[in-house]
Amino acid sequence: MPLDLATIRAAHERIRPFIKRTPVLTSERLDAACGGSLFFKCENFQEAGAFKSRGACNAVFSLTDAEASSGVVTHSSGNHAAALARAAQLRGITAHIIMPAGAPESKVRNVGSYGGWITFCEPNLAAREAACAQVAARTGATIVHPFDDLRVAAGQGTAAVELLEDEPALDVILCPVGGGGLLCGTAVAAKALRPGVKVIGVEPALADDVAQSFHAKHRISIPTPATIADGLRTNCTGEKNFPIILESVDDVVTVSETGIVAAMRAIWETLHIVVEPSAAVPYAAIMEGKLSAQGRRIGIILTGGNVDLDKLPWVKS
Repeated sequence: MPLDLATIRAAHERIRPFIKRTPVLTSERLDAACGGSLFFKCENFQEAGAFKSRGACNAVFSLTDAEASSGVVTHSSGNHAAALARAAQLRGITAHIIMPAGAPESKVRNVGSYGGWITFCEPNLAAREAACAQVAARTGATIVHPFDDLRVAAGQGTAAVELLEDEPALDVILCPVGGGGLLCGTAVAAKALRPGVKVIGVEPALADDVAQSFHAKHRISIPTPATIADGLRTNCTGEKNFPIILESVDDVVTVSETGIVAAMRAIWETLHIVVEPSAAVPYAAIMEGKLSAQGRRIGIILTGGNVDLDKLPWVKS
Protein backbone atom coordinates (compact mmCIF):
# COMPACT_ATOMS: atom_id res chain seq x y z
CA MET A 1 0.00 0.00 0.00
CA PRO A 2 1.41 3.40 -0.91
CA LEU A 3 1.42 6.17 1.66
CA ASP A 4 0.12 9.27 -0.07
CA LEU A 5 -2.50 11.94 0.46
CA ALA A 6 -5.18 9.78 -1.17
CA THR A 7 -4.64 6.90 1.29
CA ILE A 8 -4.55 9.35 4.20
CA ARG A 9 -7.82 10.95 3.09
CA ALA A 10 -9.35 7.48 2.65
CA ALA A 11 -8.20 6.64 6.17
CA HIS A 12 -9.81 9.83 7.45
CA GLU A 13 -13.16 8.85 5.96
CA ARG A 14 -12.85 5.30 7.35
CA ILE A 15 -12.09 6.34 10.92
CA ARG A 16 -14.25 9.46 11.15
CA PRO A 17 -17.05 7.70 13.11
CA PHE A 18 -14.59 6.39 15.69
CA ILE A 19 -12.36 9.38 16.51
CA LYS A 20 -12.65 12.94 17.73
CA ARG A 21 -11.69 15.95 15.68
CA THR A 22 -9.39 17.43 18.31
CA PRO A 23 -9.05 21.17 18.90
CA VAL A 24 -6.10 23.43 18.16
CA LEU A 25 -5.15 25.62 21.14
CA THR A 26 -3.03 28.77 21.28
CA SER A 27 -1.42 30.78 24.07
CA GLU A 28 -0.45 34.45 24.04
CA ARG A 29 2.01 33.72 26.85
CA LEU A 30 3.81 30.93 24.98
CA ASP A 31 3.83 32.96 21.77
CA ALA A 32 5.44 35.90 23.57
CA ALA A 33 8.08 33.62 25.10
CA CYS A 34 9.23 32.28 21.73
CA GLY A 35 8.53 35.20 19.40
CA GLY A 36 6.32 33.16 17.09
CA SER A 37 2.80 31.81 16.84
CA LEU A 38 2.24 28.29 18.18
CA PHE A 39 -0.72 26.07 17.35
CA PHE A 40 -1.14 22.99 19.54
CA LYS A 41 -3.07 20.08 17.99
CA CYS A 42 -4.50 18.46 21.12
CA GLU A 43 -4.45 14.71 20.52
CA ASN A 44 -4.38 14.34 24.31
CA PHE A 45 -8.15 14.83 23.94
CA GLN A 46 -8.40 11.97 21.43
CA GLU A 47 -10.27 8.75 22.14
CA ALA A 48 -8.14 6.49 24.39
CA GLY A 49 -6.10 9.59 25.21
CA ALA A 50 -3.70 9.69 22.26
CA PHE A 51 -3.29 10.07 18.49
CA LYS A 52 -2.73 6.31 18.27
CA SER A 53 -6.50 5.81 17.99
CA ARG A 54 -6.28 7.14 14.44
CA GLY A 55 -3.83 4.55 13.17
CA ALA A 56 -5.29 1.68 15.16
CA CYS A 57 -8.81 2.32 13.88
CA ASN A 58 -7.60 2.59 10.30
CA ALA A 59 -5.72 -0.71 10.56
CA VAL A 60 -8.55 -2.61 12.26
CA PHE A 61 -11.31 -1.33 10.00
CA SER A 62 -9.16 -1.97 6.91
CA LEU A 63 -9.17 -5.72 7.67
CA THR A 64 -11.44 -8.05 5.74
CA ASP A 65 -13.99 -9.97 7.78
CA ALA A 66 -11.89 -13.11 7.36
CA GLU A 67 -8.75 -11.36 8.61
CA ALA A 68 -10.60 -9.78 11.53
CA SER A 69 -12.19 -13.02 12.69
CA SER A 70 -9.00 -14.19 14.45
CA GLY A 71 -8.43 -10.86 16.15
CA VAL A 72 -5.38 -8.61 16.25
CA VAL A 73 -2.13 -8.56 18.21
CA THR A 74 0.49 -5.92 18.88
CA HIS A 75 3.31 -4.94 21.23
CA SER A 76 3.25 -1.51 22.81
CA SER A 77 4.25 0.41 25.91
CA GLY A 78 0.76 1.77 26.22
CA ASN A 79 -0.93 4.22 23.87
CA HIS A 80 -1.03 2.02 20.76
CA ALA A 81 -2.02 -0.88 22.98
CA ALA A 82 -5.06 0.95 24.33
CA ALA A 83 -5.94 2.31 20.91
CA LEU A 84 -5.82 -1.13 19.32
CA ALA A 85 -7.83 -2.68 22.16
CA ARG A 86 -10.47 0.02 21.70
CA ALA A 87 -10.58 -0.37 17.91
CA ALA A 88 -10.92 -4.15 18.27
CA GLN A 89 -13.70 -3.70 20.81
CA LEU A 90 -15.53 -1.40 18.39
CA ARG A 91 -15.28 -4.05 15.67
CA GLY A 92 -16.20 -6.86 18.05
CA ILE A 93 -12.94 -8.81 17.79
CA THR A 94 -10.20 -9.85 20.22
CA ALA A 95 -7.09 -7.75 20.86
CA HIS A 96 -3.97 -9.45 22.24
CA ILE A 97 -1.56 -6.91 23.71
CA ILE A 98 2.11 -7.49 24.55
CA MET A 99 3.30 -4.89 27.07
CA PRO A 100 6.78 -4.46 28.57
CA ALA A 101 7.18 -5.01 32.29
CA GLY A 102 7.22 -1.64 34.00
CA ALA A 103 4.79 0.05 31.61
CA PRO A 104 3.01 2.97 33.32
CA GLU A 105 0.08 1.77 35.42
CA SER A 106 -2.22 4.36 33.85
CA LYS A 107 -1.55 2.87 30.43
CA VAL A 108 -2.01 -0.72 31.63
CA ARG A 109 -5.37 0.26 33.11
CA ASN A 110 -6.30 1.97 29.86
CA VAL A 111 -5.69 -1.23 27.88
CA GLY A 112 -7.72 -3.28 30.35
CA SER A 113 -10.63 -0.87 30.20
CA TYR A 114 -11.04 -1.69 26.50
CA GLY A 115 -10.92 -5.44 27.01
CA GLY A 116 -7.39 -6.04 25.72
CA TRP A 117 -5.79 -9.39 26.69
CA ILE A 118 -2.43 -8.34 28.16
CA THR A 119 0.77 -10.41 28.19
CA PHE A 120 3.81 -8.86 29.86
CA CYS A 121 7.36 -9.41 28.60
CA GLU A 122 10.89 -8.14 29.19
CA PRO A 123 11.23 -4.43 28.39
CA ASN A 124 13.21 -4.71 25.16
CA LEU A 125 12.25 -4.80 21.51
CA ALA A 126 13.44 -8.36 20.85
CA ALA A 127 11.28 -9.76 23.68
CA ARG A 128 8.27 -7.73 22.57
CA GLU A 129 8.51 -8.87 18.96
CA ALA A 130 9.09 -12.50 19.93
CA ALA A 131 6.06 -12.56 22.23
CA CYS A 132 3.93 -10.87 19.57
CA ALA A 133 4.97 -13.44 16.95
CA GLN A 134 4.19 -16.30 19.34
CA VAL A 135 0.68 -15.03 19.99
CA ALA A 136 0.08 -14.48 16.27
CA ALA A 137 1.22 -18.03 15.49
CA ARG A 138 -0.95 -19.53 18.24
CA THR A 139 -4.14 -17.58 17.55
CA GLY A 140 -3.96 -16.55 13.92
CA ALA A 141 -4.35 -12.91 14.98
CA THR A 142 -3.24 -10.22 12.55
CA ILE A 143 -0.20 -8.27 13.73
CA VAL A 144 -0.80 -4.53 13.79
CA HIS A 145 2.65 -3.07 14.38
CA PRO A 146 2.64 0.04 16.56
CA PHE A 147 4.44 2.12 13.93
CA ASP A 148 5.92 0.10 11.05
CA ASP A 149 2.61 -0.43 9.26
CA LEU A 150 1.55 1.97 6.52
CA ARG A 151 -2.14 1.50 7.41
CA VAL A 152 -1.22 2.84 10.86
CA ALA A 153 0.87 5.67 9.38
CA ALA A 154 -2.01 6.69 7.10
CA GLY A 155 -4.30 6.94 10.10
CA GLN A 156 -1.77 9.00 12.03
CA GLY A 157 -1.41 11.38 9.09
CA THR A 158 -5.04 12.43 9.49
CA ALA A 159 -4.06 14.60 12.47
CA ALA A 160 -1.91 16.75 10.17
CA VAL A 161 -4.77 17.00 7.66
CA GLU A 162 -7.03 18.40 10.37
CA LEU A 163 -4.33 20.73 11.67
CA LEU A 164 -3.74 22.23 8.22
CA GLU A 165 -7.48 22.53 7.59
CA ASP A 166 -7.73 24.59 10.77
CA GLU A 167 -4.45 26.49 10.31
CA PRO A 168 -3.48 26.36 6.61
CA ALA A 169 -0.68 28.96 6.78
CA LEU A 170 1.78 27.05 8.97
CA ASP A 171 5.51 27.42 8.32
CA VAL A 172 6.60 24.43 10.42
CA ILE A 173 5.04 21.32 11.93
CA LEU A 174 6.76 19.66 14.87
CA CYS A 175 5.89 16.17 16.09
CA PRO A 176 7.50 13.65 18.40
CA VAL A 177 9.17 10.67 16.78
CA GLY A 178 9.65 7.19 18.18
CA GLY A 179 9.20 4.53 15.52
CA GLY A 180 8.24 7.07 12.88
CA GLY A 181 4.61 6.26 12.04
CA LEU A 182 3.30 9.68 13.05
CA LEU A 183 6.26 11.51 11.53
CA CYS A 184 6.02 9.91 8.09
CA GLY A 185 2.21 10.23 7.99
CA THR A 186 2.48 13.87 9.05
CA ALA A 187 5.19 14.64 6.49
CA VAL A 188 3.35 13.04 3.57
CA ALA A 189 0.08 14.80 4.39
CA ALA A 190 1.69 18.15 5.12
CA LYS A 191 3.90 18.27 2.03
CA ALA A 192 0.95 17.37 -0.21
CA LEU A 193 -1.31 20.02 1.31
CA ARG A 194 1.30 22.76 1.83
CA PRO A 195 4.51 22.02 -0.13
CA GLY A 196 6.50 24.82 1.52
CA VAL A 197 5.91 23.68 5.11
CA LYS A 198 8.88 22.32 7.08
CA VAL A 199 8.24 19.07 8.94
CA ILE A 200 10.62 18.39 11.83
CA GLY A 201 10.72 15.35 14.08
CA VAL A 202 11.75 15.76 17.71
CA GLU A 203 12.97 12.98 19.99
CA PRO A 204 14.70 12.64 23.33
CA ALA A 205 18.49 12.71 23.20
CA LEU A 206 18.42 9.45 25.19
CA ALA A 207 16.36 7.82 22.42
CA ASP A 208 17.98 9.34 19.34
CA ASP A 209 17.83 6.39 16.95
CA VAL A 210 15.82 8.37 14.38
CA ALA A 211 18.08 11.43 14.56
CA GLN A 212 21.17 9.25 14.14
CA SER A 213 19.56 7.33 11.30
CA PHE A 214 18.28 10.45 9.55
CA HIS A 215 21.67 12.14 9.51
CA ALA A 216 23.57 8.95 8.59
CA LYS A 217 21.00 8.10 5.87
CA HIS A 218 20.70 4.51 7.08
CA ARG A 219 18.84 2.86 9.96
CA ILE A 220 20.76 2.71 13.25
CA SER A 221 19.70 0.64 16.24
CA ILE A 222 20.45 1.73 19.81
CA PRO A 223 20.15 0.05 23.24
CA THR A 224 16.78 0.26 24.98
CA PRO A 225 16.40 3.97 25.85
CA ALA A 226 15.89 5.21 29.41
CA THR A 227 14.03 8.42 28.57
CA ILE A 228 11.11 9.67 30.64
CA ALA A 229 9.17 9.85 27.36
CA ASP A 230 8.02 6.23 27.55
CA GLY A 231 6.07 6.46 24.29
CA LEU A 232 9.31 7.17 22.40
CA ARG A 233 11.47 4.35 23.77
CA THR A 234 12.14 2.72 20.41
CA ASN A 235 15.41 1.10 19.43
CA CYS A 236 15.21 1.68 15.69
CA THR A 237 12.91 3.49 13.29
CA GLY A 238 10.52 1.42 11.21
CA GLU A 239 11.81 -0.25 8.06
CA LYS A 240 8.79 0.89 6.02
CA ASN A 241 8.79 4.37 7.56
CA PHE A 242 12.45 5.24 7.14
CA PRO A 243 12.55 5.84 3.35
CA ILE A 244 9.51 8.10 3.68
CA ILE A 245 11.16 10.03 6.50
CA LEU A 246 14.32 10.51 4.43
CA GLU A 247 12.28 11.74 1.47
CA SER A 248 9.74 13.99 3.18
CA VAL A 249 11.08 15.16 6.56
CA ASP A 250 13.27 18.26 6.77
CA ASP A 251 15.14 17.54 10.00
CA VAL A 252 15.14 15.53 13.22
CA VAL A 253 16.38 17.23 16.40
CA THR A 254 16.80 16.02 19.98
CA VAL A 255 16.02 17.45 23.40
CA SER A 256 17.19 16.81 26.96
CA GLU A 257 15.30 15.07 29.75
CA THR A 258 15.21 18.27 31.80
CA GLY A 259 13.87 20.08 28.75
CA ILE A 260 11.07 17.54 28.34
CA VAL A 261 9.99 17.94 31.96
CA ALA A 262 10.15 21.74 31.74
CA ALA A 263 8.08 21.73 28.53
CA MET A 264 5.53 19.34 30.02
CA ARG A 265 5.10 21.56 33.06
CA ALA A 266 4.87 24.73 30.95
CA ILE A 267 2.07 23.21 28.87
CA TRP A 268 0.18 22.06 31.98
CA GLU A 269 0.50 25.47 33.62
CA THR A 270 -0.17 27.62 30.55
CA LEU A 271 -2.66 25.68 28.42
CA HIS A 272 -4.23 24.06 31.52
CA ILE A 273 -4.28 20.62 29.93
CA VAL A 274 -2.74 17.25 30.80
CA VAL A 275 -0.03 15.99 28.43
CA GLU A 276 2.38 13.12 28.88
CA PRO A 277 6.18 13.52 28.54
CA SER A 278 6.24 12.24 24.95
CA ALA A 279 3.74 14.90 23.92
CA ALA A 280 5.88 17.68 25.43
CA VAL A 281 8.97 16.75 23.41
CA PRO A 282 8.26 19.09 20.43
CA TYR A 283 7.69 22.14 22.62
CA ALA A 284 10.93 21.31 24.42
CA ALA A 285 12.72 21.85 21.10
CA ILE A 286 11.43 25.43 21.05
CA MET A 287 12.28 26.03 24.71
CA GLU A 288 15.81 24.69 24.19
CA GLY A 289 16.35 26.74 21.02
CA LYS A 290 16.74 23.73 18.72
CA LEU A 291 14.92 25.76 16.07
CA SER A 292 13.96 29.40 15.82
CA ALA A 293 10.29 30.25 16.32
CA GLN A 294 10.82 33.95 15.69
CA GLY A 295 8.15 35.24 13.34
CA ARG A 296 7.05 31.74 12.34
CA ARG A 297 3.72 29.94 12.57
CA ILE A 298 4.42 26.54 14.10
CA GLY A 299 2.07 23.61 14.49
CA ILE A 300 2.80 21.23 17.36
CA ILE A 301 1.15 17.83 17.69
CA LEU A 302 0.49 17.10 21.36
CA THR A 303 0.35 13.35 20.98
CA GLY A 304 -1.22 12.13 24.22
CA GLY A 305 -2.31 12.73 27.78
CA ASN A 306 -2.07 9.36 29.49
CA VAL A 307 -0.11 10.20 32.61
CA ASP A 308 0.33 8.37 35.90
CA LEU A 309 -0.76 11.19 38.20
CA ASP A 310 0.96 9.51 41.17
CA LYS A 311 4.34 9.85 39.44
CA LEU A 312 4.52 13.37 38.03
CA PRO A 313 8.15 14.20 37.24
CA TRP A 314 8.19 17.49 39.19
CA VAL A 315 6.75 15.99 42.39
CA LYS A 316 9.42 14.77 44.81
CA SER A 317 8.60 11.47 46.50
